[in-house]
Amino acid sequence: MGEIHDGMARSGLARPWQGRVLGGVCAGLGRRFGISPWPARLLFVLLLMLIPGSQLLVYPILWILMPSDPRA
Repeated sequence: MGEIHDGMARSGLARPWQGRVLGGVCAGLGRRFGISPWPARLLFVLLLMLIPGSQLLVYPILWILMPSDPRA
């Protein structure tokens, strides 16, 4: 799993220490794609509503796979 964390960190996909609400997944996605955390959270929820039940799987998986920001 270290390779996955390293790859995500190299691509700029990491959970920041500041701006977290639950695990920092949406804040990290928003920062990676250049949008603020709240619109990223809203977009994440809206996209997950398209696939029923996926909310229960996608967020925890991303929480596990995304490394914490080492610059904290």
